[in-house]
Amino acid sequence: MEGIDFSGAEHRKVLIIGTGPAGLTAAIYSARANLNPLVIQGPEPGGQLITTTDVENYPGFPDGIMGPEMMQKFEAQAERFGAELRWGMVTHVDFSERPFKALVDEESPVTADTVIISTGASAKYLGLPNESRLLGHGVSA
Repeated sequence: MEGIDFSGAEHRKVLIIGTGPAGLTAAIYSARANLNPLVIQGPEPGGQLITTTDVENYPGFPDGIMGPEMMQKFEAQAERFGAELRWGMVTHVDFSERPFKALVDEESPVTADTVIISTGASAKYLGLPNESRLLGHGVSA
């Protein structure tokens, strides 16, 4: 990240990269600890649960919950405690010295005392003709 001026960069105690269940859980806990976390949402806000229909194996939802609704609840809870969720993509990081450095969308520099990486995984599909139509109805990734 040579040539990027971090002298006027936004600084946070905690920077969280990713907004799936792990990232938002980290946001909830760090926000409750008054660590003022900044959460960068990335290309798939909410993670794979956004494309999940019934979530029936998560505690606290005895009747199940739809994946997108669950992730909205995670986001609302994180924001309630003071986490800031921001659209963007972390395009570069430098962990060679403290504070750690990150570049969001190739242009916005951020420094942080702690960086939590919770980027998760992306579903892989085969590209079959009826695959998307049957997703969640017998077809899964």
